[in-house]
Amino acid sequence: MNWKKIAPLMLVSLTVLAAGCGKQEAGPANSASPANAAKPLTDVKVVLDWTPNTNHTGLYVAKDQGFFEQEGLNVQIIAPGEAGADAMIASGAAEFGVSYQESITQGRIQGVPLVSIAAVIQHNTSGFASPVAKNIKTPKDFQGKTYGGWGAPAESAMIDSLMQSEKADPSKVKIVNIGDADYFTAVKRDIDFAWIYYAWTGVDAELRGEPLNMIYLNKYSDKLDYYTPVLATSEKLIKEKPELVKAFTAAAAKGYQFAISKPEDAANILIKAVPDLDKKLVMASQKWLSPRYQDDAPRWGEQKRQVWENYANWMLEHKLLEKNLDVDAAFTNNFLPASSK
Repeated sequence: MNWKKIAPLMLVSLTVLAAGCGKQEAGPANSASPANAAKPLTDVKVVLDWTPNTNHTGLYVAKDQGFFEQEGLNVQIIAPGEAGADAMIASGAAEFGVSYQESITQGRIQGVPLVSIAAVIQHNTSGFASPVAKNIKTPKDFQGKTYGGWGAPAESAMIDSLMQSEKADPSKVKIVNIGDADYFTAVKRDIDFAWIYYAWTGVDAELRGEPLNMIYLNKYSDKLDYYTPVLATSEKLIKEKPELVKAFTAAAAKGYQFAISKPEDAANILIKAVPDLDKKLVMASQKWLSPRYQDDAPRWGEQKRQVWENYANWMLEHKLLEKNLDVDAAFTNNFLPASSK
């Protein structure tokens, strides 16, 4: 998995499909009364941030189990394409999508009207990974090593921040751009460490018998325990169609709750929807990730203001933002179902 950079909205090439009448199930053959006909479903697109993986399982479960239909929605799960998920959501090419706190924060500073409506995972499971043989156990060990990334300013800032916490010298790290290159290939050829999600690449390393050292970001600062990924929509949709946002979020919550309580069944649903995925990896990843979706939150999807504020302040401190973030406009819990606890 990777983080997509925010694409300028002017680069978005939209092919807006005409809204259909929606899916409608026929009533009994001998019934001519409109009252007996099923209510048409509202067509909705949700765009992924990356190729399908266990961060997305709840969405596939909600579709497979009919949770979206129960909320009156006909949901199409689509790939982000060249424009990227954030640009598609903001422009209306997709009503909902998978994003990240970091990209929504940067986007809002630039005037991109995105809003996070649910945290997919309650705590940050990303960090810097390296093969055990590289002997990188703490940020201090980054000195003299080569980092492979995708060229985002946040990467060097994160490395600097972690190394400074251990009084190490960030200038002694070589940073190269490997784009979308595979982690396992890159660490054997060009680099010593990279930024990954443990739930996918880390679990994959376990299955491959290639143990790695993992330096989780949130172990070094509370400010780095931000929400990644999140479900997002646009300010426009929230303003004009709040009931649609509520319906989508309710169905997604049911999907992720299913994945929490039935990880094996959820993994099989994802595999059925995307048969090209590695079945062993999906199953192992799902078992690792399912208890972490909600973790210690009172309900799946819950977001804390302090988490948004902390990370925005960190970004501001490291000159990744030009001004303060309007935190309360960046996220909302208003569309989440009530806690069952």
